[in-house]
Amino acid sequence: MNKREGSCETYLPLCNFPAIIKEVVADSVPIRFKEGEEQKTSGFAMAVQYGAFMEKFLLQPSSPSDQLPLTGLTFAVKDIFDMDGHVTGFGNPEWLRTHPPANHTAPTVSTILRGGATCIGRTIMDEMAYSINGENFHYGTPQNPCASDRVPGGSSSGSAVAVGANLVDFSLGTFVGTDTGGSVRVPASYCGILGFRPSHGAVSTSGVVPMAQSFDTVGWFARDPVVFKKVGLLLLQQPEVEHQKPTQVLIAEDCFKLSSIPSERLTQAFVNSVKKLFGGHLIKQVNLGNYVEEKVPSLKQFMIEGNAGNEHSIPSLAALARSLQLLQRYEFKINHEEWVRTYNPHLGPGISERVSEAMRATDENIDLCHSIKIELRRALAALLEDFGVLAIPTVPGPPPKLNTDVSELHDFRAKAFSLLSIAGVSGFCQVSIPLRLYNGLPVSISLVANHGSDGFLLNVVHSLYNTLEEEVKASF
Repeated sequence: MNKREGSCETYLPLCNFPAIIKEVVADSVPIRFKEGEEQKTSGFAMAVQYGAFMEKFLLQPSSPSDQLPLTGLTFAVKDIFDMDGHVTGFGNPEWLRTHPPANHTAPTVSTILRGGATCIGRTIMDEMAYSINGENFHYGTPQNPCASDRVPGGSSSGSAVAVGANLVDFSLGTFVGTDTGGSVRVPASYCGILGFRPSHGAVSTSGVVPMAQSFDTVGWFARDPVVFKKVGLLLLQQPEVEHQKPTQVLIAEDCFKLSSIPSERLTQAFVNSVKKLFGGHLIKQVNLGNYVEEKVPSLKQFMIEGNAGNEHSIPSLAALARSLQLLQRYEFKINHEEWVRTYNPHLGPGISERVSEAMRATDENIDLCHSIKIELRRALAALLEDFGVLAIPTVPGPPPKLNTDVSELHDFRAKAFSLLSIAGVSGFCQVSIPLRLYNGLPVSISLVANHGSDGFLLNVVHSLYNTLEEEVKASF
């Protein structure tokens, strides 16, 4: 345990923390417990068991009211959000040691507190948000509540596990970095919960440690679709959108072929649900890879350089992932090169190699990457229009096994990045929806909607969820 000088607050840089709860002060009413006082509750024991939390505390709204939308709900925040008086650890103990306490709380956290919810702690994440696995070399890996021998997904691993294990009602994560992005969508899929990646710029990232600003967004997890929508409306700070029904539902047939799970298993329940609720005439099959290749001409150079010899990919989407990775590495270097070179931090396997690669990044082809972002957003906006949705797999299969060698995950990661880059590069909003278990492992489907159509996408999920759950039970 580390104690900040002159403070009664004890910092807990290990996930296997002792049974104490700390005081936090940040636009809230803190609940104080004496150090060493046991909290003999089943929830606390479960929190230790799943290893989701970096530190535990109670942070309550300053004006509790039954009229607030999130009253009575609990949440957790990823170790990337600033909390007044506390050091934001960014998933790495040396970052924690070499940075001062924050002097304010991230606006997104304050917004949730003002909405009536109670924060119960800060969760573990992948180091520097640079992985989609959810394994942390220093702090341990939160246990996947759906499959204990599988990774929980990252980089918002602890936040997803806390929700999936019923330790909190919802949690905040980020679509920050994680190779080519997916820090909310991937762990949501792996842990069998709802996860929302908002349109780029739709939710404030102030008070969040930056990774790559061209892609950084704040997202959220929940188990219950009603809670999921309430949190979303509060974070988006938009009036509720009346439009509930999509004008078209596009199924990216080529993307579903990337999955190790049979396409019909992923799409059958979804198609049946759309037919029941909105009408089968809205459903269209599309080849997204061909469309992107035709409409995003700036991808050509990345396809030539990055896709030769890979027969199991969609060339245009693989090129899309390559362009995102290039821009991400460049922006990561701009943000963190000084700290990395000053402290030469000890980083875990995989993370160390990615950070080293980022330190070698140059501005070559960066302008081309920005052109790709513009062209893709324009192309997908024309495809989906205001109220269309695109269905894709969230990831190309169930969560990988724990401690799998990085070399064995090459094909899986390549396919995952191709899928994750669709919303990542375009800046569109995306939701991952659980489809229960397939062969004992969690699977999901994702819906993508136009940039700025976040409220509409929340409505679609809210309308679809119960029917989809019934269809999944019948299909699986």
